[in-house]
This record gives sequence, C-alpha cells and structure tokens, in this order.
Amino acid sequence: MTSITDPSMKDRFTCSLEEIHNNHLKSYAEIIDTISELSHNHRQFVKSAVDTCLKKCKDDKKLFETIQEFKTDLEKKKMALKEKRRAISDMMSEVQEKEMQKEDIILKIQRHKEDQMKRKDLIESQNRANKDRLRNLQKARLVFQDHLGLEIRTIIDKTQMVKGEKLQFIFRNISLSDQDSTYVITMGIKENGSYQIVSSDPVLECLPVLESRLQETNNLPAFLANVRKEFISKARS
Repeated sequence: MTSITDPSMKDRFTCSLEEIHNNHLKSYAEIIDTISELSHNHRQFVKSAVDTCLKKCKDDKKLFETIQEFKTDLEKKKMALKEKRRAISDMMSEVQEKEMQKEDIILKIQRHKEDQMKRKDLIESQNRANKDRLRNLQKARLVFQDHLGLEIRTIIDKTQMVKGEKLQFIFRNISLSDQDSTYVITMGIKENGSYQIVSSDPVLECLPVLESRLQETNNLPAFLANVRKEFISKARS
C-alpha cells in the first residue's frame, strides 16, 4: 500500500486537485459565459420590447390623433350639412313665398284686365249714352231754340276743369210783360252718365221731382218742356 508520504502520491493528489480546480474554473467560466449571454439576450429582449412598446405607443398616439381629427372633421361636416339644410329650407320657403307672390300678382293682373274691360265697356256704354243724349239735345235745340227761344251754353267750373263741364239752358219768351227776360237751369252729367241738376234761376220747388223723372226716363226734351211750363207758371203767378 502506498504511503501518504510517498512523493509521487503527493504529486498525483496535487494534480488531481488542480484538475478538479481547473474543471471547476472551466465550469464557472462556462456558467459566467452562459449568464453573460443570457444577460445580453435579456437586455436585447428588453430593449426590443421597449422599442416595440414605444413604437406601439407612438402608433397608438398617432391613431388617436387621427381618430380625433376624423371626429373633428365629422363634426364640422355635420355642422356644414346642418347649415346647408337650413339654407335649403330657407330657400324653399323663399321660393314658396315668391310663388305665392307670383300667383297674387297674376291674380291682380287678371283682375286689372277684368276691371279694364269693365271700364272699357262702361266707357263705350257711356259714349253710346252720350251720343243718344247729344241727339236728344240736338232735337231739343231744334224744338226749343228755333221755336221757343231756348239758348244752350256750355260752362266750365274752373275748379273742376273738364269734369266741371256743365250745360246751361236759358229760356226766353216766358214772361208776357218781358219777352227777353231769362230763366236759367244748369245741369251736369254724372260719371255714371245720369243727369244732375245743379241750379235753377229762379228756384223751382218742384225741381227735385222733375230731376228724378228725368233720371228714370232719360227724356231730356220732356224734362225741358216741363221746366218751361214751371217757369211760365212761376212768371205768371
């Protein structure tokens, strides 16, 4: 049996310890390398994860801003659409009002045309009536002026101009004592074509009755004959 004091035994033991120690150191080195590699990989992973998170946050922020811009733009478009609808509604109301005004104007024009036709018919009717009255006046003139001394004058009221044009019938040969003395009756014609007695000189109390009969019959010669009779009765009473 080898003794512990044997130098060779000591050398072998020392070599074994060194070998064990070296193996341990090698294992430690490998462990340290592995830890270092794992640490490096972990740092790379963490850095990649952080970069990914930062990029994700940045993208999310950009997406959020885009969404906010879209919402803002959508609200603006909603407001613009609302304003356009209000403008269209106002425009439609204005168009309807214009249509109503147009219909009202057309109706007024139609009424005006109808009134013009009525006035035209009235004027033509008055012209025919005036022609008839002119013929009656001419007949009365022949009868009364040539045979009974009647004079017919046209007088104009300066305050009324043409509308104030009146006829004045001057009677003579009424009074037996004074054949040249004058008896006057003044007449006008209303807008509707009827006669209107303005005055008489001297005044005849029955003149309103005679005027009413004249308006009913439109017989001027008969009216003048009755007036002459009343003047003669008044002059000889």
